[in-house]
Amino acid sequence: MSFLWGVATSAFQLEGSPYADWASWDEILSEKPDVTDHYNLYKKDLALLKDIGVNAYRFSVEWSRIQPKENIWDDEAIAHYQEVIDILRSDNIEPMVTLHHFTHPLWFIKKYPWHEDVSIEKFLAFSEKIVSRLKGVRYWITFNEPYVLILAGYFEGCTPPGLRNVPLGVKALKNILACHGKVYDLIHSKIPDSMVSIAHNMAALAPWNRWNPLDKLLSMIAKHFYNHSLLDAFITGTLSVKLPFKKAVEIPVPIKGKLDFFGVNYYTRIHMRFNPFKKMGVEMRHRDIDGYGLTDMGWEVHPRGLEKVL
Repeated sequence: MSFLWGVATSAFQLEGSPYADWASWDEILSEKPDVTDHYNLYKKDLALLKDIGVNAYRFSVEWSRIQPKENIWDDEAIAHYQEVIDILRSDNIEPMVTLHHFTHPLWFIKKYPWHEDVSIEKFLAFSEKIVSRLKGVRYWITFNEPYVLILAGYFEGCTPPGLRNVPLGVKALKNILACHGKVYDLIHSKIPDSMVSIAHNMAALAPWNRWNPLDKLLSMIAKHFYNHSLLDAFITGTLSVKLPFKKAVEIPVPIKGKLDFFGVNYYTRIHMRFNPFKKMGVEMRHRDIDGYGLTDMGWEVHPRGLEKVL
């Protein structure tokens, strides 16, 4: 296929899983969110892909379903995802598999969170199992939005593991990127013509007031870190974090050249302004400047931003 035009989903957001770390947070909050029950309705849902005429589908495999306990593998869950792939292939739809899309087995996040080095070993075992068992997949995404995972789980503490610890977050990011490098090699050793990448979230980051030098400085720093530093690391092997009036922090990561294409997730534009009364002196807001409105999540609809980030 010369051009792939498709859609993408996340397993946990479609299927749910009682063994996932996010499910445990639902219990703590006494929430029982509705899900689309895709795990049982997948045949009908996949038929819709054929109806709308797409020729590619990116979906994730839910780690907590496949390995609900540390030493237990669910062969039926693996067979389920293989059936999804087989259906897609029969409909001439290219499958693209994401190995990690935010959620973890509860046992993993409790015993081996990403800031622990042993997390690499555990994720590699999972990846080995999936890559060895799933047939008919050429395109792979190792991690969906690793920066979002770290910022939410280690900086803001709003997702598992629920920490607010920047040094541990940096360690976790290093381990995740080390996993990417190892899984990249693993996939290519088993599937020589495979195409492997990461899905990186990028945003159109703009100054609140384009004439305010502090607002402009904030947006420039944010663009470098959030949008560009990961891509640069795939070229240089070093994750560089630049801060104003300070020497850049250089973090070696073993991912140089380990990218066959670059996955970009783009959703919105964010305006930034300096505010000494906010955390880290930064205030971020979505504003409906172009008149396209805001989404249900309150994000600005800004199609031109995709061109800007690319």
